[in-house]
Amino acid sequence: MAESMKGLKRTHRCTEVSGANIGQEVTVMGWVQRRRNLGSLIFIDLRDRSGLLQIVFDEPKVGAEGFAKAETLRNEFVIAVTGTIEKRSAAVNENLKTGDIEVIAEDVRILSESETPPFPIEENSQTKEDVRLRYRYLDLRRPDLQRNLMMKSRVSMLLRNFMEKEGFLEIETPMLTKSTPEGARDYLVPSRVHPGSFYALPQSPQLFKQLLMCSGYDRYFQIARCFRDEDLRADRQPEFTQADMELSFVDVDDVIEVNERLLQYVFKEAIGVEVSLPIPRMTWQEAMDRYGSDKPDTRFGMELTDVSKVVEGCGFGVFTGALENGGSVRGINAKGQGDMPRKKIDKLVEFAKGYGAKGLAYLSVNADGTYKSSFAKFMSQEQLQALVAAMGGEPGDLLLFAADRNKVVWDVLGALRLELARELGLLDKNQYNFLWVTEFPLLEWSEEENRFMAMHHPFTMPMEEDWDKIDTDPGAVRAKAYDIVLNGTELGGGSVRIHQNHIQEKMLEVLGFTRESAYEQFGFLLNAFKYGVPPHAGLAYGLDRMVMLMVQADSIRDVIAFPKVKDASCLMTDAPSMVSDKQLEELSLSIAKNDENKEKNIEA
Repeated sequence: MAESMKGLKRTHRCTEVSGANIGQEVTVMGWVQRRRNLGSLIFIDLRDRSGLLQIVFDEPKVGAEGFAKAETLRNEFVIAVTGTIEKRSAAVNENLKTGDIEVIAEDVRILSESETPPFPIEENSQTKEDVRLRYRYLDLRRPDLQRNLMMKSRVSMLLRNFMEKEGFLEIETPMLTKSTPEGARDYLVPSRVHPGSFYALPQSPQLFKQLLMCSGYDRYFQIARCFRDEDLRADRQPEFTQADMELSFVDVDDVIEVNERLLQYVFKEAIGVEVSLPIPRMTWQEAMDRYGSDKPDTRFGMELTDVSKVVEGCGFGVFTGALENGGSVRGINAKGQGDMPRKKIDKLVEFAKGYGAKGLAYLSVNADGTYKSSFAKFMSQEQLQALVAAMGGEPGDLLLFAADRNKVVWDVLGALRLELARELGLLDKNQYNFLWVTEFPLLEWSEEENRFMAMHHPFTMPMEEDWDKIDTDPGAVRAKAYDIVLNGTELGGGSVRIHQNHIQEKMLEVLGFTRESAYEQFGFLLNAFKYGVPPHAGLAYGLDRMVMLMVQADSIRDVIAFPKVKDASCLMTDAPSMVSDKQLEELSLSIAKNDENKEKNIEA
């Protein structure tokens, strides 16, 4: 039966005691990790968030009643133990922080009993994730997850410390905001007071932090909760945390400089990693041409090579057809993989098709200098030799080619080089390669919308030297935008913001807004620009992603206490769920059922 603490106070966490405490009386509390009954002695491994501590129950020391209690203990019972720290009588456990000491129990209280858990509480659990997420409160007891969340807390404190010293003010911005046409992935919140009207949960504090710059706060910072109703993946969740900032009277270099020092400080203090400054920079165009990605992983080579000119006029229709349609032919060299079995190459072809490729051409350079290729019969020996030379091919290499529109070629080869790197063990999790990617396109064409859309957001400043192309060639206008990339993951992104009203109005016009519709949606920002706006810029980090990379987790779910699964649902609480008719009536809502696809839509 569970007992109360009866005024008992914990003196230490489990690993806050050491050899320096030998002979001292302590009171520790936690969960039973393991129990070993040797007859005359009972050993308990006691666990709390700090780690494990061995407790020894010896009947002469703990008494008959205490020993009887110890015999009833099972895994996950919550207990309080008072006893004396002694040097271990048995072998030292060098794998434990407290492996050279133990507590000789003098009193024990069972604070809470436990049923047998549905899975073992242990590091690197092999239990299926859906089971663990259904019992997330148990899963969170695992030491590896606890370390992850403690690291996240540590990183948040380091960020706050740094920002405070740099003169940033922590200011909260609203969670209930206005939905905009650019916010198609908004989560909507119905208003009871304003029937038929909806708030939107923020995808970022973007507009409000710009307004704070208009208000003269100079340097703003916030650890902000953000929401995005989109498909999930390993580094994405519907609700997430941003480390958000905005600065006045700055340009690109100023933002980069303060953030380089921030990253250097946080990574050194949190995980002991030295970040060399300055962090390398690469333009968006160079990143796409060399790596096929705007968030390149630079821990390994296998860079893209444009061989369009080399294969011009060759007899292989796949190559020449792509060039005639304004595309390109590019390849990657998988060094030393020339003897890859055909079955494995076929798997790579299927992988490439998943990224939009119609196929994948390959050429193996044999040890004797001859070639094995899917397209050799369409090209002369001289053309093949020129192609291999352009690719830096040597005996034993495997050359892989994609031919299509540039975007398809980049997507295919960018993903393929990462897939090969994973298969070949080229990704060292202990290596931290930072990179700034700069000069993104201001706009990108949407086939779905049949119009230009902002690559980042509509408030990004174009590069001054490109602004004269905004009417004639808007796709060629570069932005004062920058992303910080770590090991192929976008860690954060930002830009210099538009602060002149005429440029902001023109930008919205290019995006398809009339003056009236622009003011209807963004009037509060555009009106603020009439009253003196400082030049300003900012950046936001995905805090969850940053910690995920720091602790070398494979999924962002491992650094979030209560994450969602792929369909954005919570297995533990069964959210989202239906609500009562009374609640719907109060909100002036009804549920319309679509019999064709069974999707549920909300009508105001």
